[in-house]
Amino acid sequence: MLGCAPAFAADDAAWTRCLTSLRESAQAKGIDAATFDQHLAQVQPDASVLALLDAQPEFTTPLWDYLAALVDEERVADGKAFLARYRGLLDGIAAQYGVDAETVVAVWGVESDYGRVTGKRPLLVSLATLSCEGRRQPFFRGELFALLQLLQDGDLAAAPTGSWAGAFGQTQFMPTTYRRIAVDGDGDGRRDLVASVPDALASTANYLARAGWESGQPWGEEVILPEGFDATRTGRKQRRPWREWRALGVREVEGRPSHLSRITDDTPAAVLLPTGAQGPAFLVFANYDAIYAYNAAESYALAIALLSDRLRGEPGLATAWPTPDPGLDRAHRRELQRLLIARGHELGGADGMLGTATRRAIQTEQQRLGLQPADGRAGQSILVALKAEAPAPVALKGTAFTLPAAYPRFVQSPIVSKHRAMKDVPGLSTGDFHGFPSLLVSTPHSTAAISLFGGQLLSFVPAGQEDVMWLSPLAKPTPTPIRGGTPVCWPYFGRQDQTGDVPAHGFVRTVPWQLVDASREADGTVVLHMAPPVMEDLSLRLRMTVRIGRTLEQSLETENVGRETVRFTQALHNYFHVGDALQVSTEGVDGLDYLDKFENYAVAHRQQGDWSLRDPRDPGRSDRIYLEAGGRYGLVDPVLRRRIELRTEGSKTLVAWNPGEAGAAKMDDVREGWRQYVCLEAANAGPDVIELAPGARHVLRQTIDSTPL
Repeated sequence: MLGCAPAFAADDAAWTRCLTSLRESAQAKGIDAATFDQHLAQVQPDASVLALLDAQPEFTTPLWDYLAALVDEERVADGKAFLARYRGLLDGIAAQYGVDAETVVAVWGVESDYGRVTGKRPLLVSLATLSCEGRRQPFFRGELFALLQLLQDGDLAAAPTGSWAGAFGQTQFMPTTYRRIAVDGDGDGRRDLVASVPDALASTANYLARAGWESGQPWGEEVILPEGFDATRTGRKQRRPWREWRALGVREVEGRPSHLSRITDDTPAAVLLPTGAQGPAFLVFANYDAIYAYNAAESYALAIALLSDRLRGEPGLATAWPTPDPGLDRAHRRELQRLLIARGHELGGADGMLGTATRRAIQTEQQRLGLQPADGRAGQSILVALKAEAPAPVALKGTAFTLPAAYPRFVQSPIVSKHRAMKDVPGLSTGDFHGFPSLLVSTPHSTAAISLFGGQLLSFVPAGQEDVMWLSPLAKPTPTPIRGGTPVCWPYFGRQDQTGDVPAHGFVRTVPWQLVDASREADGTVVLHMAPPVMEDLSLRLRMTVRIGRTLEQSLETENVGRETVRFTQALHNYFHVGDALQVSTEGVDGLDYLDKFENYAVAHRQQGDWSLRDPRDPGRSDRIYLEAGGRYGLVDPVLRRRIELRTEGSKTLVAWNPGEAGAAKMDDVREGWRQYVCLEAANAGPDVIELAPGARHVLRQTIDSTPL
């Protein structure tokens, strides 16, 4: 044990002693002092991870809740899409390691939702904390040293984020497992399970193969037990040949696909009753044990196994879970959260994640409705009860876009920094703007910067004024979307019933754009014509024009080059820089109807007077869609003493958004910055869906002007 006093979080001297001891032990393991100091010298402990040691969801969540969220229709649909996208890669992995594609993708889906949710905790902080206090310190110390070794060896370019316990990457390997098992699946000479899908999937297959995976054999399947079956015979370790189970009356589920013909009479098998004799029963084989080895929890292994079956096109379970109140999948969890928000509960948004705020809100509503037990659990009963009280939501027309085949390649493309059209345009150059390669414009009237990543306006500074746009000082490096300026959201703004593997707010804000043409007018105004890369399987084409002079004019021209009418939504998502978001007000919206995202767009409200975050219906945060808007708005800022005017054409909706303090605290690239901006967005969104006929064009235009008060 390390010589470290308890409760070091309140004792700087104890923490320092612990780090000193860790440093000595790390050097004994071959980790350079320079590596240790680079990554840990300034680290401070995070006591919150200690409470998580005994609160792992695999052991604390009812199985029907755990599986409802992990094996839901969204994850099945996304998994099938990824199976198709990576079919060649997965076939090669199956040939090399003997593990079928569906199982590998199921691990990927359960561990990180196909790379989308990999954990946000800095691993070095969590592992150093757990190495110094709490139980299992030797275990976590070994993981810490393994992570430092990966950094020292160059497998990892930077210290990663991940789960509280140290797992990270696309398929959530612990550092020691990473060192032993990870392989180079894409042939670039590095084992990168964070950014490389081939490395992550090949490493997962390698893990299962080394855990005893038997190629061509099933993990198991749901079975029917005879009446009066002796439950003491069940359990993963109580193995007996399949013929003995068959003699005891264990049989296939009638009318369902069965894998039992692929095993021999002598194949060792076990019977599982994870929720007792009234719930589903499973016959499992050696491959189930290999899955179990990945994360030693019955619920986890069943999630992988059942998701892999669904990815093969097999139906769900035949036997219901023994509960009168089944769990909710992610879509229904989001629906529940929207209903809670509509009743005034502050959740920060409907993301399907059941955190403390959601559970408290559920408990409050359970008590109000007389539902027992009032335990804060998200089940069907509370959802049904709240839906019975809720008004019917406003009907929003859907959009239906699938991920263009070329999109992943474009996201990884290098940002273009030189353009033939620039050389004869005075006042136009390329350069770095706050870390983003950009087009830099200087005119007698103003300056501007437009990022080549996403075609995103980052700055517009009228002569003698502060920047009209807010750009987060915490904005993440590309290809993460840039927080601030004017992101181009196209060809959809909100999903509006759209499902599947598509990025939030469209395809063009996370790809490099090209400067198509540029010119300078007689008064010094610079005109830029830009476009994102053409995505051949998307029948819409986009071209953007930006005029920088006394005002900034920006237009999006959408053309339908296909043969069918296409519905789309869009927005120019303006982050306007203000002195204090709580003090500004917006003119031009009095008398308009608006929908509120915090109410799931349930009913339309009528605006009375100017809008501000002081509005009693928007206590310090807002996410509104104004309908049939007039196209001329004024953002009055008494702190910076100016009025920003926004004029729009080709737009019937105005979006007013600010996350507020609670919402911003959950956004790593906003945090305290929420008071420095207000978003007024020129949009076609909500009920304002554009239906574009073949050969037709639509133009959305905005003009931004700023004048002193």
